[in-house]
Amino acid sequence: MIAKPETSAPLIHAQGLTKRFGSFTAVDGIDFDVAPGEAFGFLGPNGAGKTSTMRMIGTVSPVTAGELTVFGLDPNHQGAKIRARLGVVPQADTLDNELSVLENLLIYGRYFDLSWAESRRRATELLDFVQLTERSNDKVEPLSGGMKRRLVIARSLINEPSLLLLDEPTTGLDPQARHLLWDRLYRLKQKGVTLCLTTHYMDEAEQLCDRLVVMDQARIVAEGSPRQLIDRYVTREVLELRFRRAEDELDDSAHIDGKLHGLAERVEQLPDRVLVYTADGEAAAAAAYERGLRAASVLVRRATLEDVFLRLTGRSLVE
Repeated sequence: MIAKPETSAPLIHAQGLTKRFGSFTAVDGIDFDVAPGEAFGFLGPNGAGKTSTMRMIGTVSPVTAGELTVFGLDPNHQGAKIRARLGVVPQADTLDNELSVLENLLIYGRYFDLSWAESRRRATELLDFVQLTERSNDKVEPLSGGMKRRLVIARSLINEPSLLLLDEPTTGLDPQARHLLWDRLYRLKQKGVTLCLTTHYMDEAEQLCDRLVVMDQARIVAEGSPRQLIDRYVTREVLELRFRRAEDELDDSAHIDGKLHGLAERVEQLPDRVLVYTADGEAAAAAAYERGLRAASVLVRRATLEDVFLRLTGRSLVE
């Protein structure tokens, strides 16, 4: 169903990639490569430059400065050739609610000069792939959010792309719908499709991405596999200590620092809890108790990509 990449050279190559809107710099001289067949992610808070980068890759926003090639082609001058080999899943669903599920795919296939017969053949395969065959004659409007996202993914595959761009593919979906979409995307990767995605879900990035970059304030601040980033920026485990009343312990940061001194690589005090980054959470919890630190609840968990993300980009809301 999907054509595999024919080259081992990077499908996407960016060096010094920059995007400006007047005096505002949305993407500030970033470097990255995306290899054929991998799943590559962009993480970052709102306004970090993720979507601006994806729009340049998708050839719908011109490059201001730096170098960008997609399939070895220049997006500023060979956009049509690039778009013919791309599949795009935008953040907002752009389906035609007045058409049926099948008709949405058939009409989209015509944009790529597919015959009606070929569009129908591919649409039938794709509806089976995203488990929407039984809804093929239904109108789009009453479909659930998960069904609409699956239909958008099916539509993006009608031209059998080598590269699939996904902007926040599972935002707003319930856990069941998210996991089904993850399964479909994993199967596409197994078929040789290169995935390039943005997401706010750290567990999604850990599940889907072979490599990723973390962006903040228009620049790349970290790059690597999810495991590499966790190993590099946080510890193997995190001990979470919560207290019964804020005024008991959390108001006295010096008291907590004293009780935890030497027990962890890093201690982070939040309004509702204390995070203790350590290689052995159980041992740190026992030692803290022996030193007289009495928490109302104690949780030991493995460190996650979210811990990395918050350490690199901060906990303040970005509007």
